[in-house]
Amino acid sequence: MAKIKLSPTVGLGLFLECPRCFWLHVNKNIKRPRGIFPSLPSGMDMLIKKYFDGFRLKGELPPEIKDKVKGKLFGDINLLKKWRSWISTGLCYEDKTLDASLSGALDDCLVDEGCFIPLDYKTRGSELKEDPAKYYQTQLDCYCLMLEASGYKTKNLAYLVYFYPKQVSEFGQVRFEIEPFEIKTNPENARKIFQEAVKLLKSPLPQRNMNCEYCSWLERAGAAL
Repeated sequence: MAKIKLSPTVGLGLFLECPRCFWLHVNKNIKRPRGIFPSLPSGMDMLIKKYFDGFRLKGELPPEIKDKVKGKLFGDINLLKKWRSWISTGLCYEDKTLDASLSGALDDCLVDEGCFIPLDYKTRGSELKEDPAKYYQTQLDCYCLMLEASGYKTKNLAYLVYFYPKQVSEFGQVRFEIEPFEIKTNPENARKIFQEAVKLLKSPLPQRNMNCEYCSWLERAGAAL
């Protein structure tokens, strides 16, 4: 069996959502059907990175998050560009006993007292009403695990910075509200989930998940063929 390579989002995120879909995705390359991916979020992501990088070059924090987050923006922009790329990212956790690795791209990073703090941008259509850790805890735990495994000390801390539209004015100008959320992280939890996911991949196909609509769709599609 080839070395297993997973990511925090498509990999472990899918594992937590549905072990069967995760097993089929990785082992059989049977992916969940999806519609056309909207281009607006990726366009926003690029603009946000440029916005933050402008302040990074000045050694400052954007005013929207100043005094709301710990530390300062990581200053090595060339290294950050590598971390932002799925192809070149050097952020990786490897378990040689399982012959598996976990790697992924990071939006941004803060540095405080010699420690690295992952920062992830999120765009929404409206103000956030729920605890963001409910959806992104494992992802942020993974970022800290990968940073530590790559030789960068963390504070068991991460930030989500949400952008959501508040007002549209003349000439198509949109004003966004920017809100940072501090999330406590636990890299050890990410390590345990990663190990469980890899062990599942080396086991037989899991039973159908009765709460997964994709499992139901795949079963009906198979029966119809």
